[in-house]
Amino acid sequence: MIFSNLNLNSTEPIYYQIEQHIKKTIENGILSSNSKLPATRELAKIIGVSRNSVITAYENLELEGILYTVKGKGTFVADKNITSKGEWNIDWSNKSNEYANLSCRLDTVKSEIPWEKGMISFKSISPDGELFDVEEFKKAFLNRIALEGHKILNYGYAQGYKPLIDYLHEYMNKKGVNTDEKSFIITNGFTEGLQLILSSYTSEGDNIICENPTHNTSIKLMKLHKLNLIGVDIAEDGIDLMDLEEKLKNNQIKLGYLTPSYNNPTGIVINGEKRFKIYNLFKQYNVPIIEDGFNEELHYNNSHIAPLAAFDGKNNGVIYIGSFSKILFPGIRVGWVLADKKIIDTLESVKRCYNIHTSFLDQAILYEYLKSGTFEKQIKRTRKYYKEKHDFAIKCLNKYLKPKYIWGEYGMHVYVAIEGIDSRELLQKCYERKVIFAPGDIFDINNKKSDTLRLGLSRITMEEIEEGIKIISECVNEIKNK
Repeated sequence: MIFSNLNLNSTEPIYYQIEQHIKKTIENGILSSNSKLPATRELAKIIGVSRNSVITAYENLELEGILYTVKGKGTFVADKNITSKGEWNIDWSNKSNEYANLSCRLDTVKSEIPWEKGMISFKSISPDGELFDVEEFKKAFLNRIALEGHKILNYGYAQGYKPLIDYLHEYMNKKGVNTDEKSFIITNGFTEGLQLILSSYTSEGDNIICENPTHNTSIKLMKLHKLNLIGVDIAEDGIDLMDLEEKLKNNQIKLGYLTPSYNNPTGIVINGEKRFKIYNLFKQYNVPIIEDGFNEELHYNNSHIAPLAAFDGKNNGVIYIGSFSKILFPGIRVGWVLADKKIIDTLESVKRCYNIHTSFLDQAILYEYLKSGTFEKQIKRTRKYYKEKHDFAIKCLNKYLKPKYIWGEYGMHVYVAIEGIDSRELLQKCYERKVIFAPGDIFDINNKKSDTLRLGLSRITMEEIEEGIKIISECVNEIKNK
């Protein structure tokens, strides 16, 4: 009670002491704007004074603009603040730790050229929201709420929502993965999955082998953990096997990180035979693999390409990270890790330290949507949509730009190399003409200057694709002819 420590004296008027006490209470932040004060009769009784003294105090404070009265509702603290005595200004820039400082330095959202209205942006590879089946999502939400009610609005389990986990067992079995001695943990998207693994199974200074170029977010996370990244060259058909073996043999590698399907940024999908060779090289040198299942669902041909986890059978050498983020609803942030049961048991404990569990409501809605059969239709529609964009982009690139090479297999982006061009210089030129893209250096583990760029196609129209590529071509010619 804010008036419990009001000690009245006999030398000053009572109304004045009440006024000063209320001012001090507001000044100290105990009473905030729009807080309700006790009624005059109630306060008079609490502190044992005449009601008139309380009325006078309230009225005087209203005249000063410190309180206001709403008829029939009571007296409240006004928005007007009483200036607190003394300043307290912390210089937080000197208190942030190396983890925070490095996070800021690696944050490409802050450091790269931002999107502005009217731009043609090839930066994003987020899915086109127009493809989302919102009506089916609404049905999934209503069905699951009707079935489970308050249960999915309460705390859940760190490992995840059991019906979704059961669905994923069957889903991964269809991909050829043996899940008998393995288990799942549901994560807040791919990023948390990788973060949990790195937090649990790496230490500062460990060597991690990966494709180069590779996913920028993965590079950031591994650098934040102060890991040494050992890059393996990529050819048109994926990771270079000779380079891979040499680096596995000559370095003490803790883990491998690979994206066999739709490597980001190159868009390369490694064929089944080569995947088998890759798996056996890691097995030969006893180096576990973190497999990023990025965009696997976008395979356009009818022949299924098994993930590396499928070659592992009942072994435990592959940790698989999956997500539907590029096909379904990335905003609900649901991903998963599939691994040996002992690994999942460890990740479960680590996850509890971070965020207790991934939203059970989101998991339950996603499960309901997946089991309804709508997902299969969504995949077919999405594949067709992005294939058309991809084919058109290739046609435009060959017509206007004639690059050194174009990599990428019918995904949401293409990877382009332009001989004799620094992609950073090109980006600046294009920006002046309201076209932006992702320069190749952000996907290089050493931020090495590059003649490559990634063109995201998912969220722009056919017209924008053609116009944007024409502008890029014109800027290339300007640079070459200067």
